[in-house]
Amino acid sequence: MAEENSKVSLQSGLFAAADVLRSKMDANEYKNYLLGTVFYKYLSDQQLYKLAEDAGEDDVTLDKAQKIYEENLEEEDLLEEVKDELGYLIEPEYTYTKILDNANDGSFQLNQLGDAFNKLESQGSSFEGLFDDYDLYSKRLGQNLQKQTDTIAGVIKAIGKLELVKTPGDTLGDAYEYLISQFASESGKKAGEFYTPQEVSELLARLTLVGKDYSSGMSVYDPAMGSGSLLLNFRKYVPNSSRITYYGQEINTSTFNLARMNMILHHVDLANQKLRNGDTLDEDWPAEETTNFDSVVMNPPYSLKWSADKGFLDDPRFSKYGVLPPKSKADYAFLLHGFYHLKHSGAMAIVLPHGILFRGAAEGKIRQKLLEEGAIDAVIGLPANLFYSTGIPTTIVVLKKDKQDRSVLFIDASKEFEKVKTQKTQNKLRQEDIDKILKIYEEQPADVEKYAHLASFDEIKENDFNLNIPRYVDTFEPEPEIDLRDVAKELRDIDQQINENEKELVGMLKELTSSDDDIMAGLQSIIEDFEEETR
Repeated sequence: MAEENSKVSLQSGLFAAADVLRSKMDANEYKNYLLGTVFYKYLSDQQLYKLAEDAGEDDVTLDKAQKIYEENLEEEDLLEEVKDELGYLIEPEYTYTKILDNANDGSFQLNQLGDAFNKLESQGSSFEGLFDDYDLYSKRLGQNLQKQTDTIAGVIKAIGKLELVKTPGDTLGDAYEYLISQFASESGKKAGEFYTPQEVSELLARLTLVGKDYSSGMSVYDPAMGSGSLLLNFRKYVPNSSRITYYGQEINTSTFNLARMNMILHHVDLANQKLRNGDTLDEDWPAEETTNFDSVVMNPPYSLKWSADKGFLDDPRFSKYGVLPPKSKADYAFLLHGFYHLKHSGAMAIVLPHGILFRGAAEGKIRQKLLEEGAIDAVIGLPANLFYSTGIPTTIVVLKKDKQDRSVLFIDASKEFEKVKTQKTQNKLRQEDIDKILKIYEEQPADVEKYAHLASFDEIKENDFNLNIPRYVDTFEPEPEIDLRDVAKELRDIDQQINENEKELVGMLKELTSSDDDIMAGLQSIIEDFEEETR
């Protein structure tokens, strides 16, 4: 309970800090300032607490730890020990505590924070470029230097009140995820660049873990990792999560940096992070044979355009299929890339639009080849409006390389969800919905009425390798039978009521008197028209 209270308090405190920026720019912009500030404060506070502990002082405040730091500047062995343990060392004039003091007494200058970022980024590739999107002199912060300074000082003071290091478990990491989700909610379509809802991330991760034992360690890969939240879900469901190695690639540099911060704030060792800023489709990565992964998960951008150059027909990711996914839709390019990097004993789960289940031409040929190989293990239909970036219904495709048959389990989970109260068009998977999908996937029943069907290869072949879910799972709900006698009686009652109302109205009109013949003629016309229409 204490951990949950700490998490809620931290989440609300962090989101409240966004108020300093919310009126100045949209969420897709101010997230860079807020998340970057949180990250820097965490690193700085972690260092101060660590230095005080190594100096023999326990249970100190940040102000006290800052004093201990300043008093021990000549203790080179102590400082070197802290740097070796953490991988960085922030100078005393650039700690968050010092910068916060300056913000509180009015002496803070923007170049102080800019210099602090530059010095941290220069301490190794782990921090290089992390604050590139933190534009201290943006006109969005204010029209002049003083207003820009005041805005950033406001952010520093708002976050300065929060304890980020001495929090239980993954409280800070979860709070960071909460912030990212709130930014996604406010960002609309731009959210697709960096966020997969936690419920979908949980489902994807757990689908690849069904029937597996990775207690001795595993490797996971997301070739379109966004903020890294999908990868980080494995920590919750794998025993000995410290032995997970994370591989991820992201084309957007800002989002790539967000993922790096997210990993560190979830206490993932730098040695276990193999992240790359690059184009997944244009250049294959990782290229080493040893990087076949136990789990591959992905929520790539839907129906993205890509080059589809003929040279890719010689690329081992695509060559065995004889055709390339069309230039206008890279859906199968992402799928084949992930599947190529899947270990023989592993599992892959990818979210894509429903079109990949039935579109023809090159995509149809690729789908048929995958089915003939027995690569497709399950097709799961999700509800519409799960994602902030699009309202379309999507499907999860689960793939394996070691299937013993060519059957495919179809699950139609599109009607089981809850509406998000704060957002009219947003839906959300409940825990019970996730658990039901996983239970059916694990048990593989032949049929679950109006929900699931295990289709044989012959059945799929008879359907011309079309995987459209309604072909296999009948969710039709017949309209309730209508008693024609009740309908006839209801019509007679309505007709009788109309006649009674007509007589009453006509009587009321005839009682009217006027010396104006035109008015009386008009009223008579109305009466005649009414009588004609109601006959």
